[in-house]
Order: sequence, then C-alpha cells, then structure tokens
Amino acid sequence: MMMKQEKIIRILKILEKQDYGVSMLAGFGGLDADPFKILIATVLSVRAKDEATIPIVEKLWEKYNTPKKIADANPKDLEEIIRPIGFYNIKTKRIQDLSRKLLDEFNGKVPSEEEELLSLPGVGRKVANCVLVYSFDKYAVPVDVHVHRISNRLGFVTTNNPEETELKLIETIPRKYWKIVNEKMVLLGQNICKPITPICSACQLNKLCEKNNVKRFL
Repeated sequence: MMMKQEKIIRILKILEKQDYGVSMLAGFGGLDADPFKILIATVLSVRAKDEATIPIVEKLWEKYNTPKKIADANPKDLEEIIRPIGFYNIKTKRIQDLSRKLLDEFNGKVPSEEEELLSLPGVGRKVANCVLVYSFDKYAVPVDVHVHRISNRLGFVTTNNPEETELKLIETIPRKYWKIVNEKMVLLGQNICKPITPICSACQLNKLCEKNNVKRFL
C-alpha cells in the first residue's frame, strides 16, 4: 500500500505536467506582471468566476491602472465598470481603500511581504498569497474554494475551511510544489473536479484519488 506522502508527491508530479489551460492570474502574471493588476484582479475575483472577472479587469485597466487613478476616481464610475461581477459597492470601496493605503504607506507600490500585504484593506490570506506567487514568484499556497475542495477529495488534508487547508498543505506538501498548487487545482476544479458533477472519468488522478467526502463538497 502506497504511503500517504509518496502518494501526494506522485499526484503532484502528475498535476505539474497537466495542461488545463491558463488561469486568470497566470494570464495576468509572468515576468512583466504588474503586481497592482494582480492585486486588484484577485480582490475583484472574490465570489466571481474568472471568465466574468477577466473582461472587467481589462476594462478597468484601460482608464484606472494605477493606485492614484483608482484612489481619485469617482466611486460611481468604478461601480459602473465592476457592476457585472456583483458586490460592486463593496469591491469598489475595497480597491479604493487599498489604493489609498498603497499611496500613503508604500509609495504607491504593492509590497512583496505577506505581513504588509495583509495590512491592506480587503486583503486576506488567499489574496496575499496569490500576489506573492503570481507577482513576485514567491513560495506560497493560495487556497480558494477549488483548492480546498480538491485537496480534501484527494486525501491531502481533512479540513473545514480554506484557511485551515492552507496551513495543512504547507505542512504536507514539499515546498518545491507550493507555487503550482493554486494554478493546477483551480483549473482542475473549474474544468474537471467540479463541485456538483466531477468528471472523474476524464481525470488523470482518478486512480489515485481517494474521493474523500465527495458529498460534503456537492
């Protein structure tokens, strides 16, 4: 019987080789990534699908692509752009508040340290970790609902929320794989390991998956 750690590493090696496409943040990332764009995109993506968020971010960026421009913008103008992805009042306030803090305390630059990122309004651990991975190529494990669900289904962890999942994954997964976890599991979750109807027959991990607590994540 394969030991748990050996199985986890085998699954990670398979995941690393899979081509599920390119996620929103990876598309916005890369060597020339704008950390501010990654930060804003991640904040706006909360409770919204990537395919809906991407055009909103691009439209926003046509006119409001710096902390000063967002901070100085008429909230109604920002709300009009953000409206299609929902929670537009809250998200407008968050991106303006964090833009002002960047200007006041960080010279308009997105910080590259977790503690400083977490001090920004509307930035929790998932958002901070996404910025670290996709903007600064740092080792972190951003955990959203997809990563939480799939990590539990695969048997990597047995946890109740994304925050707990992040801490357990950091303990469980070798550091060399941290940066691929979000990208690969998010795309796997969007395309194959879906919340309600996972397409197990199309999954390269099917024979290794423990399918833990599937009903819990329906």
